[in-house]
Amino acid sequence: MGIGTVASLLDQERREEGYLHLQPGRVTELLGLPGTGLTRLGLRLLATPSLTGPVVALDTRRWISPEAAWETGVIPENLIIVRCDQPQIWPKVTAALLEGVRALYAEVPVGAKEQDLRRLAALARARKVAVAMRPMGNGLPSGVAHLRLRALGVTWEGADQGHGQLRRRRLMLEASGKGAAGVTRRFEVEDEGSHVVRVVSHVVPGEARRAVG
Repeated sequence: MGIGTVASLLDQERREEGYLHLQPGRVTELLGLPGTGLTRLGLRLLATPSLTGPVVALDTRRWISPEAAWETGVIPENLIIVRCDQPQIWPKVTAALLEGVRALYAEVPVGAKEQDLRRLAALARARKVAVAMRPMGNGLPSGVAHLRLRALGVTWEGADQGHGQLRRRRLMLEASGKGAAGVTRRFEVEDEGSHVVRVVSHVVPGEARRAVG
């Protein structure tokens, strides 16, 4: 393997690691079916911002626990969990939260209006809040998210049908949008049940294509 190839692979790995960090004023969309590990990934994205200020998990399904967030590395005293399962007030609750935190992981209820989502994205930009949104229904409207991470599949070791201790989980993700420089890329992340979620080095064959739309 030549020096140029090694440098290219290292650049690719650094870029993929960057997908796992929220950016102030930007929205990262987490898209995929329940059970693919996106809740844990969303909570993990709050870990770094929680080192320097308050972060919020906005729970629409009433099942996020503080312990689950702490296990991903979120600082306990900087974590706020807000339960809101009423779609009609969800936009107002989200807007209020964006006024006072460094980072927000928000489940987006089914039926959320496009104009509300665009307003919230604009507010996040203005307040420089790092945001991860996880739609419970269809994906976010075009242009709302700076980066989209779509879960394509997950494999588990040590937990059978939701029981037992997680030894390792691998999640295949697809990154697209402006945050991926307009190129769609696939990569894997590995989770051993601790707060460390890391990119699996060079497991996925080089696959990149121009994103459309």
